[in-house]
Amino acid sequence: MAAKLKIAGAWSGVLEVELETWSVSMLRAQVAQRSGCGPDSINLICAGKLLKDGDESLSQLGVKNNGKIMATRVAADQGKALMVENQKAMAEEERSSRLARIKAAAMSLAKRHADGSLPMEDFNLELENQSGEKVQLGTENDQRAIMTGLMLHASAKQLIKKQQYEDALEVLSMGEEAFSICDSKLIELVDNVPILQIDMVWCYFMLRDMSWLSLAGVRLAKARVGIERSHGKESSRVRILQGGRCPELPLYLRMDLLEGVVAYHSGQLQKSKDFLASAQAKYLRLQVPDELLSLLMSMGYKQNDAKRALRMSGQNVESAVDLLVDLKEKKMRKREDDRRRQREIMEQKRYGITPLRKAVDLQRLSELESIGFEKTLAAEALRRNENDSQKALDDLTNPETNAAIQLNVESRRRKRLHQEPDAVIEKLVSMGFSTPMATAAVNEYGTEDAALNHLLSLHNNPNGSAAASSNPANPANPVPNISGENAPGSHPSVESHTSDASNGETSTLYQEEERDVEMEDELTEELQRGDALSDYDIEVTKEGEAINEYLALIATAEENTEKVPSSE
Repeated sequence: MAAKLKIAGAWSGVLEVELETWSVSMLRAQVAQRSGCGPDSINLICAGKLLKDGDESLSQLGVKNNGKIMATRVAADQGKALMVENQKAMAEEERSSRLARIKAAAMSLAKRHADGSLPMEDFNLELENQSGEKVQLGTENDQRAIMTGLMLHASAKQLIKKQQYEDALEVLSMGEEAFSICDSKLIELVDNVPILQIDMVWCYFMLRDMSWLSLAGVRLAKARVGIERSHGKESSRVRILQGGRCPELPLYLRMDLLEGVVAYHSGQLQKSKDFLASAQAKYLRLQVPDELLSLLMSMGYKQNDAKRALRMSGQNVESAVDLLVDLKEKKMRKREDDRRRQREIMEQKRYGITPLRKAVDLQRLSELESIGFEKTLAAEALRRNENDSQKALDDLTNPETNAAIQLNVESRRRKRLHQEPDAVIEKLVSMGFSTPMATAAVNEYGTEDAALNHLLSLHNNPNGSAAASSNPANPANPVPNISGENAPGSHPSVESHTSDASNGETSTLYQEEERDVEMEDELTEELQRGDALSDYDIEVTKEGEAINEYLALIATAEENTEKVPSSE
């Protein structure tokens, strides 16, 4: 229903509007048209507030039927400036919202994957060292802090690659805050925090913000101490771990350059010159000859991979090939480990979660199974007892509690069998098959795999069998590309069990916390793309340009100093 607004000022009259659908810009355009001027030169004021352009409707902004609007005319330049200001405000609000989402998603992921809870996803976040080995650092809180810091740092690196340095600084600050919560003695063992400090100073430099000069010097000093502590004197520890290679060289180049820049702007020309000379020497060592790059590419390696391996191997072709082979093997092992862990997570989801929302410990389950207990019964005993093996063993060897466990397991099995067909049908429909086809396939073949194979055979050969001809594939529902157990962005339900302390019975609930799936997927994709050496992947072109720029500035400063006449 149309509402009426009384307009006064630059134009006077009554306008009929749709409060629920009209925006400020639509109202401004109508007033401007009637007043004979451009929309940029009209300001609208309602109830003492300036109405700003945005996505909100007039109703959402508090404008009511028969409301009074004051229209004032401003200079065109002033109107444009106001519009630009509004756009900047909206962009800043969107930016702040996205940064807050990044932090919240990182904290949520870290919380779920550090405390032993059953993951909602089909993967686990785990900490690894440079050799790709799983490590356990400190307490649960330490693990959570380190995971959060690493995810935020990875996100910031992507922003740096996109040259969004202000946003990167914000996210790096969040990462620094997360790392600060962790036990300082643990942080001293790894180089992640020093690298984060260097990345922050790099953002200062790329923004050419000299107001950060003193802080940059402090950060670089801390970074150098931290790098030496974790890498060893002259990178001796890294050299041992990496078989004599120098993956960290680009990082040291950037650190030398930034220290040279800070020294230059602090008036310490000789110190700056020394740092820049060191950076330049490293830069030259990182230049890959075309013939060596072509040689590796002729072996079938991609250009970026070949270039990276040659840089890390000091242009030694044999060492570079060994590195490429080693990284490929590690990638394959990681893929196998990921698949194994996916299977374990799916198994854990079948057993449900403990009263404190933890997953059943599969190692302890294996121990109970090895001494003769049936697996599902042992899993239920562990689940009830928060993975306490001794208490689970007591329950399994007690005839009364054992019988109760068996009844509970059987009850859940029957319930799952009752619910399973509907869930399978829903999943097949989500893949693109029609509901009648999915229902018929599940009813006829029983299991998800068998039903899916049947439906795929219909799609590939719609006229190849009697069954296919009776249920022709629906061309409006193309078969999707199936690449995993859970499609990206899906929300697998977690079977949650809560114990009733009064009677010992267990009720089944399906709970799922509110998640920002889009942002969580973005963060985990960034982690999955990397490897143990990703922190040292720096394309040093900008560094080379900066080295030449500051060496030229120093040369000019020295020439000017020589030209100054002596006071004698």
